[in-house]
Amino acid sequence: MSGFELIKINDNSWRIESDMVRAYLFVGTKKALLVDSLNVSAPLSELVKNVTELPVMLVNTHADPDHITCNDQFEAAYMHPAEFALYRKNKKKNDAPAMPLWNGDIIDLGGRTFEVIHIPGHTCGSIALLDRENRVLVSGDTISASPIFIFGPFRDIHALQLSLQILKDRSSDYDRIYTSHGEYQVGVDQIDKILACSKELLAGHITAEEPPFPLPAKMYRYNGAGFYFDPADF
Repeated sequence: MSGFELIKINDNSWRIESDMVRAYLFVGTKKALLVDSLNVSAPLSELVKNVTELPVMLVNTHADPDHITCNDQFEAAYMHPAEFALYRKNKKKNDAPAMPLWNGDIIDLGGRTFEVIHIPGHTCGSIALLDRENRVLVSGDTISASPIFIFGPFRDIHALQLSLQILKDRSSDYDRIYTSHGEYQVGVDQIDKILACSKELLAGHITAEEPPFPLPAKMYRYNGAGFYFDPADF
């Protein structure tokens, strides 16, 4: 389907690739879960209907524009209430209304559940979704092998460090992390790499590089992790 590439992970999981960003679709026996709605205005809801006829729950890991573009094709968009302000700023007029998901909430698809984990830092209301039974964490933009955006309003590297520690403390619950950018799957050790990079960055030990595309920030990389960061923000 134009604008998207649907790739099967297993019998009840798919990743949907778009222009440098991805969404995920998970199907249970009662309903399906769509995680994020990508950055291309194309018939995402039709693609989902071609996979499953079950009711679909849209969850946004956060409200950056590249994760909410097709929100207008769904009846509701679930996210942490700390993300509502950013969603109001970035949403289109006809986008689905925001509905609350709280830390610790359980999304039950029927035969498969996801726990909501609030992980502020990349944005105030960023969340991860933990599928403990299948030992998978869906991380949004908080975990990535590519540099993470951590500059400008609604972002805070110190909050991100605390959230990374939360995920590290829960790492006995999962083996794989599904990301939104770069490699779709990374290991739990990526959390340690991002934490180490953040500490080296704040200590002033990493040399700034020019990013590969225009940004009001510099790129900082260390030991397999990185950030787009503006020291003036802090």
